[in-house]
Amino acid sequence: MAEKDPRVASAAAHWSHRLVANGVPLADFQDVTNGIDAWDDWCAAWIARGDVHLALGEASLAEGHRLSAGEHFTTAGACYHFGKFLFVHDIPQMRAAHEKAVAARMRALPLIDPPGERVAIPWEGSTLYGILRKPRGVARPPVVVMVMGLDSTKEEMHTNEQVFLDRGMATLAFDGPGQGEAEYDHGILPEYERPVAAVVDWIETRGDLDAGRIGLWGVSLGGYYAPRAAAFESRVKACVSLTGPFDFAEAFDRAPGLTQAAVVARTRAGSEEGARAVVRRMSLADVAHRIACPIYIVAGALDRVIPPDHPERLAAAVSGPVILNIVADGGHVANNRPYKYRTQVGDWMASCLSV
Repeated sequence: MAEKDPRVASAAAHWSHRLVANGVPLADFQDVTNGIDAWDDWCAAWIARGDVHLALGEASLAEGHRLSAGEHFTTAGACYHFGKFLFVHDIPQMRAAHEKAVAARMRALPLIDPPGERVAIPWEGSTLYGILRKPRGVARPPVVVMVMGLDSTKEEMHTNEQVFLDRGMATLAFDGPGQGEAEYDHGILPEYERPVAAVVDWIETRGDLDAGRIGLWGVSLGGYYAPRAAAFESRVKACVSLTGPFDFAEAFDRAPGLTQAAVVARTRAGSEEGARAVVRRMSLADVAHRIACPIYIVAGALDRVIPPDHPERLAAAVSGPVILNIVADGGHVANNRPYKYRTQVGDWMASCLSV
């Protein structure tokens, strides 16, 4: 019997909570991780599993079951996404899986409840793509702008979106520079207030959204990006940081190898040395005091990616109202204990954006 690649073994040991919390059936995770020994087989195995759900969606659609089709297409998109999310050593294969993830989620958008809309946001001579979903029965709802992390994309956000939609808020998950659809043309941008400003500008053009009630939500590395943007963007009324780094250079040194490789790839720096030059610019130390809007910060005490003292340092540095939710038995993003922060964050954001 072949010895299991330590990267696959690590994925099997540490990633189940994230994948399941974000829409992958547990049995699928177990089947894929048990069924491969080499990391080189990871992406193809998840594409094959996504194809199963895509076929189920096609069958449901052919029978006129639109809601079921949308659910199957969404699950297919999640499987394709997790095939690509850290597969940076083979960019052509990674991009093929990514394109399947985008296409599957786009097929789901008109079918799910509430439906979604693919949107194009002008940014500095380029275009950023997002998914806008609006709650039913709410005229000009407030908007939660959802900021991705190092390896997350808008196609992974379905279960996270639902928390806000159920509470009367619209969601706008978008791929910023170095993320998702923008990662092939733009590297990671430490000054993330620039794309967020473009997103807020775009929201102001929409008569069906309340641009006076905008919240930011950032996950993992997005837990740096969102507070960074809130420090400069006065139109943001509330901010959520989910286990983000206070100083990413410190976190980078202790990050797992696959995460470090993804940083090198998504900075587009060409080398670890070049990536470190970008990472050194990713600190909140000099800007956190500018954050005056209410902020809700989540820390996982067992986080193996971001040192749990980083969220604590952010909480101590901001100038506005702060809630620090330390999940004592939570790992990275506390995906193993989502019930200890997701609804709490949803209720808090709804309260912040109610006026």
